[in-house]
Amino acid sequence: MASFSSFVIFAEMRTGSNFLEENLNTSSWLQCYGEAFNPHFMGQKDKTELLGITLEERDRNPHSLLKAMRDKTDGLPGFRFFHDHDPRILTEMLADRNCAKIVLTRNPVDSYVSRKIAAETGQWRMTNIKTYRSATVVFDPREFEQHLEALQSFQLTLMHALQVSGQTAFYLAYEDIADIQVLNGLLRFLGVKKKLESISGRLKKQNPQPLPEKVSNFEDMKQAFGLLDRFDLSRTPNFEPRRGPAVPTLVAAAQAPILYLPVKGGPVPFVEEWLAAVDGKTPDALKRNFSQKDLRQWKRQNPGHRCFSVVSHPLERAHRAFCDHILPTGPGTYPLIRGLLMRLHKVPLPEGDPGPDFDTAAHRTAFLGFLKFLKRNLGGQTNIRVDATWASQSEVLRGMAEIVLPDMILRAERLQEDLPALAAQVGLSVKPPPAQKAGTSLADIYDEEIEAAARDAYQRDYMMFGYRAWG
Repeated sequence: MASFSSFVIFAEMRTGSNFLEENLNTSSWLQCYGEAFNPHFMGQKDKTELLGITLEERDRNPHSLLKAMRDKTDGLPGFRFFHDHDPRILTEMLADRNCAKIVLTRNPVDSYVSRKIAAETGQWRMTNIKTYRSATVVFDPREFEQHLEALQSFQLTLMHALQVSGQTAFYLAYEDIADIQVLNGLLRFLGVKKKLESISGRLKKQNPQPLPEKVSNFEDMKQAFGLLDRFDLSRTPNFEPRRGPAVPTLVAAAQAPILYLPVKGGPVPFVEEWLAAVDGKTPDALKRNFSQKDLRQWKRQNPGHRCFSVVSHPLERAHRAFCDHILPTGPGTYPLIRGLLMRLHKVPLPEGDPGPDFDTAAHRTAFLGFLKFLKRNLGGQTNIRVDATWASQSEVLRGMAEIVLPDMILRAERLQEDLPALAAQVGLSVKPPPAQKAGTSLADIYDEEIEAAARDAYQRDYMMFGYRAWG
């Protein structure tokens, strides 16, 4: 297997090191022993013995615990190490070329606020959303300065030691832990051949809200950092799993050099019907199931081609997903997710298909419950997959952009004007498509509370695409 005899994760509190350890330990070849050299415990909080070594024995000779890890572990042993852990073991690990180094970092503002919230609520790990506790904290400039100084000093120590000894580390950020491809790259770095199939869902994301909702004196916080937004305070957090390019879902016209990048949950059938009509064909004639090689060949064979995608208002798209896949029970629906929504997330859905008793008020209540679920789901706080039908459109397009960039991103509400303009760019004159069919009863249930819940769940899409309130 690997040429390493051990590994260490250099991290800090609230950087996602628990989540990283959780995922590494799903590999049968890796065993991470937590904060093995924390001055106050061994591995986990309140634990005073590890691998037959007591806390007192470790404090007298920390190398004895490291030896026990290597001798008693079937596979590759490792642990998490923070800047305030036993410095004696730090010197040994940095000098040991057989110890794999992993450096995990996070935006220091986020880790600072997260740590204060955890201290306020007493919740340092969360495995069940039902136990979720939240708090609003006060930013202390001097306290943050000390926090930042400690982080930067430790990072400089690591970098200098690795440079002097000619070693390299595997670097990853907090957001990378949810990327299965990055984790599998880390496994390859450690010498593990078997890939992970999925990200662990046991630990739940805590406090996914943007900073203004977590810091009571947010304006004071911004002023403390001056006019330069060095720490990206105003960004909208994104805890969704990163999505791949989804090349097989791309659709090209039968003959015209036009490629469609479908965003599930949008008006995909309508756009495909128009794309087929460009060449006087039916949707069956469209080119599908591309591989990356096929896509490159198509581009070479179609100089002057145009690639486009279509985005929808986040609220309208969420309602479409709700009506197509969650509310009914027939073909194309998600019965397992529907059951979990009813049982775990208390979304008041009917037992079967909605009947006469499921009126507009009931529809509104159920949809509002679904929107609140979407906020938790997109925030990484549930163990239910983020389905492509309701994933953030910005994240779907980001994944596609790894392979193909759209020339145009059209708006669903403007397809009558924009699709003909797109066709004109490749020298075609196509009549405006027929008007889309009327939507579902979103207009009947829409109000400010529905809008606020949608904006809460899809802050990034509202910001990225500039959407205003629906309607």
